[in-house]
Amino acid sequence: MSFFISDAWAEAAPAAAQQPDLFSALMPFAILFVVFYFLLIRPQQKRAKEHRKLIENLAKGDEVVTGGGLVGKVVDLGDNFIEVEVADNVRVKVQRQMLASVLPKGTIKGGL
Repeated sequence: MSFFISDAWAEAAPAAAQQPDLFSALMPFAILFVVFYFLLIRPQQKRAKEHRKLIENLAKGDEVVTGGGLVGKVVDLGDNFIEVEVADNVRVKVQRQMLASVLPKGTIKGGL
């Protein structure tokens, strides 16, 4: 009758489980950190550095876009705030940190 049912043979007792060494236990975390550094942390630091440089090099007459989407020309600079002219005789005070980008000269035509 052993033709249809295979015989069950006892196996040897399993060997004691070995503890992985510290290096191989921490390797996945190190790889994960390196991936996060190159995909998330480094690009964010690069963008922050470029934004800081943009704010430091700001000058009167530059055409800017604010974080809220206002487009205008810088007419006055302060330590923390700048004054942006968005239309004829319409000036808005904006925090320096809220600038999104500086536009090329001549982008704003007409009303200013």
